[in-house]
Amino acid sequence: MTSTPIELAATMRGGTKDYGSGDTAVRALDGLDVDIARHEFTAIMGPSGSGKSTLLHTLAGLDRLTAGQSSIADTIITGLSEAAITQVRRDNIGFVFQSFNLIPSLSAKENITLPLDIAGVDVDPAWFDEIIGILGLGDRLTHLPAELSGGQQQRVAVARALVARPEIIFADEPSGNLDSKSGAELLGFMRRAVKEFGQTIVMVTHDPTAASYSDRILFLEDGRIVDEMREPTADRVLDRMKQMGH
Repeated sequence: MTSTPIELAATMRGGTKDYGSGDTAVRALDGLDVDIARHEFTAIMGPSGSGKSTLLHTLAGLDRLTAGQSSIADTIITGLSEAAITQVRRDNIGFVFQSFNLIPSLSAKENITLPLDIAGVDVDPAWFDEIIGILGLGDRLTHLPAELSGGQQQRVAVARALVARPEIIFADEPSGNLDSKSGAELLGFMRRAVKEFGQTIVMVTHDPTAASYSDRILFLEDGRIVDEMREPTADRVLDRMKQMGH
C-alpha cells in the first residue's frame, strides 16, 4: 500500500540568513531544512534571538535568505525579483501580525476585503459571511479600527488574512496583545480554520498555551531546529522550553 505523499505549502532547504558582515555578522538561520505541510497548524518556538521571526519572514518571502532556497506553493522564490515575490505573496499568503496593521481610515469590512480589492478579485459572499459569523464581527463591520477593542481589531486582521483563502497564513505572536480570553478565542478559531477549512497556518509564539493549539511545533535554538513535537500540550511545551534555557 503506497502512502499519499504529504502536500507541502512551503519548504526551505539549507536556509541560511546572516545579518551584518565580518566580525559583527550574526547568523540568524544556520542551514535549516523545513517542510510546512498543507492543512496543518505549525508553531515555531524558541528562546529570544533563536531565529523564529527570521524563519517566518524568510519562509514568507518578506526577507531574503543569504544561502539555501525556499518555496511557497511549489514556486521556488529564491532568486525571484522583488516584484515576482510580491506577486507570489499576494496570491498565496495571508498575514496576521501582533500589531494588527489595519488602515485607520477604513471600516472593518473595508479592511477585511482590502487584499481582494487590491488584487481585483470579487469577495465570495458566503465565505465572507461564514468568517464574519464565526469571528463574531457582524455588528462591527461599519466601525473604524479606533472604535474596536484590541480583540476585535485582531479578529478583523484574521478575517482579512482568511478572506482570500490563501495557501498559507503566517502569524507572528497573533495573541500577544490580547487578554487570555480573546487570545483563546482567536487561537481556537485559527485551529478551526485548519481543521474545518483546510487552512495552513504557521505561527511564531513564545507562549506554551498558544503553541498547544498547533498540530506540530518546531523548536529553534541558535538558528537551528533542535526538536519537533506533535500533538503538544502546554505542559509538555513548557518543560521543553525550560530545557532550552528560555
